[in-house]
Amino acid sequence: MLSTQPSDDDDQYLFVAKLDNVRNVSTILKAIHFKDTATVFASPMGLKVTVEDAKCVQANAFIQEAIFYHYVIKEEQLAFKVNLTVLIECLTIFGSSSMPSVNTNLKMCYAGYGSPLVLLLEEEGVLTDCSLKTLEPDDVLDFDFCSANVINKIIMKSECLKEVFSELDVTSDILQILMSPDQPYLQFSTFGNAGSSHSSFPKDSEMVQSFQCTQTQTSRYKISLLKPSVKALTLSSKISIRTDDRGFLSLQYMIQTEDGQICFVEYFCSPDEEVRDEEEQS
Repeated sequence: MLSTQPSDDDDQYLFVAKLDNVRNVSTILKAIHFKDTATVFASPMGLKVTVEDAKCVQANAFIQEAIFYHYVIKEEQLAFKVNLTVLIECLTIFGSSSMPSVNTNLKMCYAGYGSPLVLLLEEEGVLTDCSLKTLEPDDVLDFDFCSANVINKIIMKSECLKEVFSELDVTSDILQILMSPDQPYLQFSTFGNAGSSHSSFPKDSEMVQSFQCTQTQTSRYKISLLKPSVKALTLSSKISIRTDDRGFLSLQYMIQTEDGQICFVEYFCSPDEEVRDEEEQS
């Protein structure tokens, strides 16, 4: 097992983190892996890994400091861009389907701007080290999604939404989400070649754990932008669905690691402007 004691080599790094089950990190990163590059933010609270697409959708994976048994950072925040595809390949270099009883240990190190992200992995005495090139981080989108502007919020068990998303009409370009203090309360609709399809959930459903809707709101989102979030949905046990006064959507997934720790993955998605324009013109 990788040493739990800080080594002299660690002094050269601004960030060092160690954990004894790499799947606790690789699984969460796979849940946001829909683009090749990601921006990593390291802080004393833990890691935030951000992936974006077309300025319309953003995914954030939050990996708390408590996931690691050793976590040292010498600055308030470090940020760098990395190839997420390569990072996941390195983290699963011993095979992603390892026996549950066999854990791969991981040590991550970063020395600062321009330095590579160094990974040291160990499984049953076999050591592998990887060095990933890092780039200057891009400015990530600020969706300005603050709780003060949230109009509707529903927390529910994920299993019912897994069914909804698995049965989405693939011929529909958009998914319409209706949230309301009145019936039908929560409704997902698609509009495909065979006509429209609707799935509704009453607010007193055993699947709904919290229902806070202040006004009826109907927004449409491109299914192509929401599809990547299904990875996180599959792993999650609970989901928080929120919309703000602009119709922006926040999907926050609660995911439990193999060790029982809780991580969160959040997707932000902007409403379909083309649909909005058509509605305003009509």
